[in-house]
Amino acid sequence: MNRLGRVPVGNKNQVRVMGIINASPESFYKKSVHTEQRDIAKTAKQMEEGGADFIDVGGMSTAPYLNTLVPEKTEIERITKAINTIQKVSNLPVSIDTCRAGVAKAAFHLGVDILNDVTGLKHDKYMIQVLEEYHPSVIVCAFGTGRIYGNQVIQAKKLLQDSISIATKSGIPKSRIAVDPAIGFFRKNAKGIFFTKINSDWLKRDLDMIQNLKSIKLGQPLLISVSRKSFIGSLLNEKDPGKRLYGSLAAEIISVIHGADIIRTHNVKATHDAIKIAQRIKKSNLQLQ
Repeated sequence: MNRLGRVPVGNKNQVRVMGIINASPESFYKKSVHTEQRDIAKTAKQMEEGGADFIDVGGMSTAPYLNTLVPEKTEIERITKAINTIQKVSNLPVSIDTCRAGVAKAAFHLGVDILNDVTGLKHDKYMIQVLEEYHPSVIVCAFGTGRIYGNQVIQAKKLLQDSISIATKSGIPKSRIAVDPAIGFFRKNAKGIFFTKINSDWLKRDLDMIQNLKSIKLGQPLLISVSRKSFIGSLLNEKDPGKRLYGSLAAEIISVIHGADIIRTHNVKATHDAIKIAQRIKKSNLQLQ
């Protein structure tokens, strides 16, 4: 059975919801930023009550169109404060959103047992050692260190397979690995360093990923994070992430229909309810066929 932490995912399990708490003031969606203990605690409780299955904590924004690099010490301080606060008020499993081995180790030391690495374990060479020591569940994103050409769906599968291999060689069983097509992280140019260079249109790439999720899964549970992202803003001609809720919900439901098993979102309650309806209708349609 596939699991992230203690939660069964994929196969015939219900679609899971992962709420986002950013302890990073530089994050692109400011309403997702929670740096004070009282605010973090309130948000975590709201997420649990709203139907979240996990809470994903990040201490540094990795938005490719922003220059958001912070010292590792700062990232550790941020996530430590957030994780400690969440654990006092919620029983939800916590995942750590980082590509730095030192940050991951600090989170695992606090009892976190899920790693969400936007670089697919390819940024920090010491991450393998941390995986070997703590054996967490792992979410690997499609990520390439060189420019990616050709069919983007095929290339995403190759990049994800590379990351799955890194994880399994580090002692992580496939039953505890989920994949993420990395919506928003493939660009021709960017200000940040956590992105994959492509020589094609990034908007088309993101849309192609969503339309082809079933073929990208590689037999693993698939997580997708589309909430408030740039492709939604581009399609709606809306620069303000705060005004992209309805577009986010539409993209999340389409993702579920196309095979997503976990939705990472800023909008836990709304996403949870929308998924519940979509799954019920999808199940009814299958029974009628």
